[in-house]
Amino acid sequence: MDRAERLGIEGQIATLFGIGRLRPAPGTWASLVTIIVGYALHRIGHFPLVAAATLAVLAVGFWAVGRHTAAMTDKDRPEIVIDEMAGQLIALCATSGGFFFAGLPKDVFPWPGLVAPFLFFRLFDIWKPWLVGRADRRRDVAGVMLDDVWAGIFAALASIAAAGISHWLM
Repeated sequence: MDRAERLGIEGQIATLFGIGRLRPAPGTWASLVTIIVGYALHRIGHFPLVAAATLAVLAVGFWAVGRHTAAMTDKDRPEIVIDEMAGQLIALCATSGGFFFAGLPKDVFPWPGLVAPFLFFRLFDIWKPWLVGRADRRRDVAGVMLDDVWAGIFAALASIAAAGISHWLM
């Protein structure tokens, strides 16, 4: 049994407690679970809780990926999906923050505010344009996390732009 099979707490976190072992498309499964978790966080504590959870997942993700992959040559293994959770939460911060700063109550979260960040994040995470691809090519612990951070930032910006266009047209 190799290190990848003997998961300590850092391995459990890096794989989101086994979600990273779902096939096909473990990153998409992790993103979907994150949308559900992010929606619940928004309903419980609105944008401040979503933002705090995003920062916590980023910090724990860097730690867990670093520890879990320390003895591995391939740092960007498909079962590692904590990076997808971090990036998807960043994308979700755009809509959660938009609702918060617009003064909407925490129980208001129209479905496009969940779907757009999900679709845009998956698009940028798979396509890997510009900074996303540059981070992905690093093939180190920082690259594992940073490609999804950039994809999340791009998805957040695209979600904001889509909301602006949508509201302007309506």
